[in-house]
Amino acid sequence: MNHAFFMEEALAGARQALARGEFPVGCVIVHAGKIIAGGFRQGTAGELVSETDHAEILALKQLERYGPIDRTHLTLYCTLEPCLMCFGAILISGIRHIVFAYEDVMGGGTRCDLGRLPPLYGSRPVSLVPHILRDKSLFLFKSFFSNPDNTYWKDSLLAAYTLSAPFSAPS
Repeated sequence: MNHAFFMEEALAGARQALARGEFPVGCVIVHAGKIIAGGFRQGTAGELVSETDHAEILALKQLERYGPIDRTHLTLYCTLEPCLMCFGAILISGIRHIVFAYEDVMGGGTRCDLGRLPPLYGSRPVSLVPHILRDKSLFLFKSFFSNPDNTYWKDSLLAAYTLSAPFSAPS
């Protein structure tokens, strides 16, 4: 798999979200070298925040319309490490491969000890590939948190971590 190619596609979704003033997370789901579903974060701009319109959840909803497929052969690419809610949904969906760009020090769910979780989650092995095009994703999050008009998670651990993180400007 060309992880960088598909992460670029997820980053395109994150850029769309950022252009709309939303939290810059994009996600694509890939089967046999082809993107079959995708989404980007919604519901973070404005006063009424949605905590369920995550890029991964929207991509999983799109995947439901794709039809029957062996989901163990799918790979999910996301510009931010999936949160606990999304990680649980990904596991239950049957996807076994997750690639992400930027670690979520505040809410990342992929560091859960699956062996300590109930069988619905713990019996589903998953491979993780972190930090693919990390600096490109970090750049988007730095842009988001640096904009005073964006208030979503403004004073959070993730914002502080992101704004203090060194990186090489993406090309």
